[in-house]
Amino acid sequence: MGKKDRFQVVYSQGAVDVMRILVDTHTGVQYLQVVNGYAGGLTPLLGADGAPVVWAPEEDDR
Repeated sequence: MGKKDRFQVVYSQGAVDVMRILVDTHTGVQYLQVVNGYAGGLTPLLGADGAPVVWAPEEDDR
């Protein structure tokens, strides 16, 4: 993926039933995407306090 893409995939598992964690590069908020056939969903990841989980640059080990 290019550096200018708004969303970056930081984790992916599965081939048929796919789960991915995406990061919005503008806000740092992480999202969980689940895809199963023609169905799917997207939701922000939330911490124990109910606030969105934000990607910290020091966590980026890619």
